[in-house]
Amino acid sequence: MQQSGEYRIAAPRERVWAALNDPEILKASIEGCESLERTADDTFNAVVRARVGPLSATFTGEVKLTDLDPPKAYTLEVSAKGGAAGFGKGTARVSLEDEGSATLLKYQVEGSVGGKLAQIGQRLIDAAARKTADDFFESFSRIVAPPAEPAPGAEQASPSTPAISRANLFWITAMAATVAAIVAGLMMRH
Repeated sequence: MQQSGEYRIAAPRERVWAALNDPEILKASIEGCESLERTADDTFNAVVRARVGPLSATFTGEVKLTDLDPPKAYTLEVSAKGGAAGFGKGTARVSLEDEGSATLLKYQVEGSVGGKLAQIGQRLIDAAARKTADDFFESFSRIVAPPAEPAPGAEQASPSTPAISRANLFWITAMAATVAAIVAGLMMRH
């Protein structure tokens, strides 16, 4: 399975890079993330509760960072297990480019799933992976991007924690489509 995408984040590249290195920001951007810990300079472990179609499971995953080119690009190597629900693995190449005062994040993901996940069907997994990446980047952007300047004379709203509306399948996106995941998953080191 392959997937690619790009997202414009209204923040400078250095801020985006730093946020992608902050486990607390990533955890807040991934719905269902129960833990996210750096285990080495180039490795993270995570536990994410997720749902794909009729399957609901807790996935444990390891993300290894390779081909680091701070603050421009990296590759994620992801391996995750969801018990009886199945497993997945894959790679995601992520790059950051300046776009004025914003950052353009691009990703290309290649991955595979096995077990019950593979029985769900490619279309459902593709759609879940795309939606998951979109949800992750929407939440991540709200956290990382600076607040808009209020219009003169307008009342300023109090800051709030970004709402995340859907179960995020970050690890499945990184493995089966992610970066997100996926993107899909998105962790870099300084």
